[in-house]
Amino acid sequence: MEFPWKIFIDFGCIGLALLLATLIRSKVRFFQRYLIPNALTAGFILLPFYNFLAPPLNITTEGLGGLVYHLLSISFIAMTLRKTEGKGKPKGPGIFGTAVGIISQYAIQAMVGLLFTLLFMATIMPKLFPAFGMLLPLGFAQGPGQAFAIGQGWESFGFIGGGSIGLTFAAIGFLWACFGGVFLINYGIRKGWITKEALGAIKKKDVTSGIHPRGTDLPSGTRLTTESEAIDSLTYHLCFVLFTYFLSYMLLKGLTFLLSFAGDLGNDLAVNLWGISYIFAALLSLVMKKVISVLKVDHTLDNGTLTRISGTAVDLMVAASIGAISLVVVMEYWLPILVVSTVGGILALVTLPWLCSRMFKDHRLARTLIIYGASTGTMPTGLALLRVIDPDFETPVAADYMYSTAIIFVIVIPLILSINLPAYAYKTGNMLYFYLMLGVVAAYMVVVLIMFVVLARRRAFKQKRRVWLREEE
Repeated sequence: MEFPWKIFIDFGCIGLALLLATLIRSKVRFFQRYLIPNALTAGFILLPFYNFLAPPLNITTEGLGGLVYHLLSISFIAMTLRKTEGKGKPKGPGIFGTAVGIISQYAIQAMVGLLFTLLFMATIMPKLFPAFGMLLPLGFAQGPGQAFAIGQGWESFGFIGGGSIGLTFAAIGFLWACFGGVFLINYGIRKGWITKEALGAIKKKDVTSGIHPRGTDLPSGTRLTTESEAIDSLTYHLCFVLFTYFLSYMLLKGLTFLLSFAGDLGNDLAVNLWGISYIFAALLSLVMKKVISVLKVDHTLDNGTLTRISGTAVDLMVAASIGAISLVVVMEYWLPILVVSTVGGILALVTLPWLCSRMFKDHRLARTLIIYGASTGTMPTGLALLRVIDPDFETPVAADYMYSTAIIFVIVIPLILSINLPAYAYKTGNMLYFYLMLGVVAAYMVVVLIMFVVLARRRAFKQKRRVWLREEE
């Protein structure tokens, strides 16, 4: 009898890469200085392995893409189920402002991607897939799971290697998140954007090396909420997470069934909804959280344990997403990938401090960091940057982000409905679909501008040439 080993082979490879990455960060100053996550380093260890060494061993990247897709939703569920208490209690303006900040990057990145795609199609790459540029916001602002799922869906439209290119944009986004995030922190220190308490957290040695020194008092990461002879506490928490994910699967199956009655358009929309399954997972997590509270069993869930589950999922996901990239496909599109991702990264680095320093009146740098991290990497990347200046999530910033996902989902529904328009332009040969998508993105930019003005009010356009609005302004 043969048993399936594929998923455990992939997990074993990822595990070894993460261990090597942890060793590297603990010893090499470069990785400490730029706070490069071990998962990112592990991904670049896996990249050459899966492209050159694994194929002769009959080990492929086929399973890595699936891991990326599922682990992102798992991380969202675990973080959303966390209780919000004390100083971390979310507030309306912070939630709405966070949503506006993230949606602004959706619009800006989509516009950049589409315009540069049009430029390349009109000049040196006339056969470039029209939806190519949409992989910038998918890879940067939504993450590897969505970029892979939707990019792979476009392969049926004729976009060869779409899933791998989506993962490439996501990997580049992680690099922008790490190096750009550290730049923002260091620049904020020099310019006085950061408090003395947050500065002290940054300078702790164990934050930079990635491990706690020998002999130090180790922090407690989890608390047991069940008796182990009945059920292990970690098992108990995993059951909530996995059951919530199962419910999101059933919800998507139901929506897919209903949309099938709308014909091809409904089926295409269903594919896109599966590509953003993490949003449905997060929404159902909010429902589950409410049910748990009503049943008065919320005390049995421990924030620390849920954070560890989310962190584990993210570490595995980031490493797998980079390892799954096909270098053969990437080399074919290296020029547009380089140009589009560079412009998108620079704009995120400049526009978000400008917007956030005017929209928010509290925890401005913390909010900038989490939005920047989420807009170039993933939600956990934003949390990692936030943790540098808010190690224990004592501010409402992280909770505001979690609650903002519901607002973001509602606002981006038209974008989700229209995301296949550029692909239809390729399938039908009618560029009207492409220009219609440009119009949708332009409308989003106008809406974002209006929402920004409503939030910032008189601060909206003060000192327009300053990237960061000073407190006294």
